[in-house]
Amino acid sequence: MDVLEYSGHTDPGGAAIRRDLDALSITKLSVGTMDNNAYLLVCKATNEALLIDAAAEPDRLADLVGSGDARPELRHLITTHRHFDHWQALGAVAGMFQTRQIAHPLDAGELPIPMDELVEQGDTVRFGEIALEVVHLRGHTPGSIALVYTDAAGPHIFTGDSLFPGGPGKTAGPAEFGTLMDDLEARVFDPLPDETWVYPGHGDDTTLGAERPSLGEWRSRGW
Repeated sequence: MDVLEYSGHTDPGGAAIRRDLDALSITKLSVGTMDNNAYLLVCKATNEALLIDAAAEPDRLADLVGSGDARPELRHLITTHRHFDHWQALGAVAGMFQTRQIAHPLDAGELPIPMDELVEQGDTVRFGEIALEVVHLRGHTPGSIALVYTDAAGPHIFTGDSLFPGGPGKTAGPAEFGTLMDDLEARVFDPLPDETWVYPGHGDDTTLGAERPSLGEWRSRGW
C-alpha cells in the first residue's frame, strides 16, 4: 500500500497518509463507500499497534498493517460507536490478528462481535508505551467515544462521528444535540488547547482552534 506524507486528507480507495510523532506513528486510510477513516496507531518503542474503527475493506486494513518481520503487532481494535459503517470489517480484522476489542458499554451490545474491554469517561487505553484517554461524548450515539493522545507538541483527538470540521455529528433530535454540545464543550473544547489536532470519522482533519469560534453558531443553528 502506498503511504504518503501526512496532509489530513485521504481519498476513498487512495493511498494512506502517515504522521510521525516522537513516540507514535499515526496512519490514516479512507475505506468503504462512505469515506470512513481508519487510524492505525503504532508505538515506536515496542512496535505494538492499535486500530481505531475497522470500518470496511478488511483486506485493505490488513495491507495497512503490512507484512514481514517489520510489521507492527496489531493487538487492539477500538470502535468509536455502534453505527454500521464504522464496524463492517471488525469481525474479519479481529479474526486475522486475534485482537482485543474495545468499546463503550452503551454501544457494545450492537457491535457484531463481543467486546473484551468496556471503557468509560476518563479511562485509559494502553498499548506499548502509549496511553489514550477515553472521552465519552453522548449524543451521536449513547456510547460514542473519542480518544486523546498527548504528545510533547500538543494533544491529538480521534473523535469518531462526534466532531467534524464545521460542527458536531448528526443526532436524533434537539435533546441529543444539546447533550453532545454540552459534552464537546465540557470534555473537549474547555480542557484542550487550540492546537489540538482533530481526526474525525469521515473526511478531512481539523483543529480545535479552527472550530472553537463556531461553537455559538452551532448552538444557534441546532445541528
